[in-house]
Amino acid sequence: MSETKLPADLRYTKSHEWVRADGAELVVGITDHAQAELTDIVFVDLPAAGKAVAAGQGVLVLESVKTVADIYAPAAGTVTAANGELTAHPELVNQDPYGKGWLYRLRPSAPFDPASLLSAEQYRAGLGA
Repeated sequence: MSETKLPADLRYTKSHEWVRADGAELVVGITDHAQAELTDIVFVDLPAAGKAVAAGQGVLVLESVKTVADIYAPAAGTVTAANGELTAHPELVNQDPYGKGWLYRLRPSAPFDPASLLSAEQYRAGLGA
């Protein structure tokens, strides 16, 4: 397996989302491993701001040339924004999954505990890398 990029300052889910705390909100995207597995992303079905979600609930769908994948909420809360740039440029998810390819912002309904998610080392171990 090629070396997967895993920024140490992020937290990760078993379903391959990354999470960055940004003030009272969480920024969510998919990992480099996930985008590589999906191959070329061709469409992102972005959630509407104000959408309430439960932890583990599907928030949006990514379509690639290979498959369709649900992206899940790392915590219960409300979507505050989606990355509108992905409507015209879904390839940003492949090109820059931890930067310009972020997917949505979530305001958790309860205090977020980063320890509830995987560290980069734990996520890497789960990949068998």
